[in-house]
Amino acid sequence: MDQFSIPALADRIRTEGDAYKFLEELRWDGEPVCPHCGCVGRAYFLNPANGSSRKTRTGSVSERRVWKCADCRKQFSVLTGTVFHGSKISVRKWVFVVFEMCSSKNGVSAREIERKYGLTAKSAWFMLHRIREAMKRDPLAGLLSGRVVADETWIGGTPKNRHRGGRVGRQGITEKTTVLSLVSRETGEVRSRVMPNLTGADLRAAMSEQVDLATTELHTDKGPHYNYLRHDVAGHSVVDHGVGEYVRGDVSTNPRRELLLATETLD
Repeated sequence: MDQFSIPALADRIRTEGDAYKFLEELRWDGEPVCPHCGCVGRAYFLNPANGSSRKTRTGSVSERRVWKCADCRKQFSVLTGTVFHGSKISVRKWVFVVFEMCSSKNGVSAREIERKYGLTAKSAWFMLHRIREAMKRDPLAGLLSGRVVADETWIGGTPKNRHRGGRVGRQGITEKTTVLSLVSRETGEVRSRVMPNLTGADLRAAMSEQVDLATTELHTDKGPHYNYLRHDVAGHSVVDHGVGEYVRGDVSTNPRRELLLATETLD
């Protein structure tokens, strides 16, 4: 859709003031919320003389939109208490970089951001790390619930092709790296993480960070490590690959199929 394209975003956010208004619309939805005392709709805008920009005490021109709370009398902006707070990088650049990180299928590197937005390598690296940290927090990264599909895979080259000194076994099964993926059947969201060990206890610890186990119906294969979770989850459905069973009703561990089903549900 046009509103989620780079040209449409650039047309809407032409100045720093536009970037502030855009974030205010996303964060507050029309009612400013004081980050100091939490009151809603009790702040007033400290309008600059010309309506758009003002001179700071150092003499520089700023389009920063400042609000003042009528209750606690403290000043704040839409950036207060966010990962953008205190940054010298323009808010407009922050918005565009966040958009690129959220919309790029294969991710964005710091070097790419450095070239595209005229930043230093250190600033680009700093921005990406702050944005990734923000993505870990609620409400962006709340716990998955409902129907969740869990499966693991092993990633890496063929062990016999490695240098002899690098052939260190993992879990007594394979020398490859184990990656666990969780797919929400409700939203289509996918979360993955490396699992140094795939024991029942390690699996429970990893999943409890991402999944609300008490309200989740878990779909897995017949891996014995998933039995460790059977008393923690609301329900546990299994397909048995050992007898050639990969789909049973709406239960499957095929990630492509799960994503397609989730997309159809959302549509």
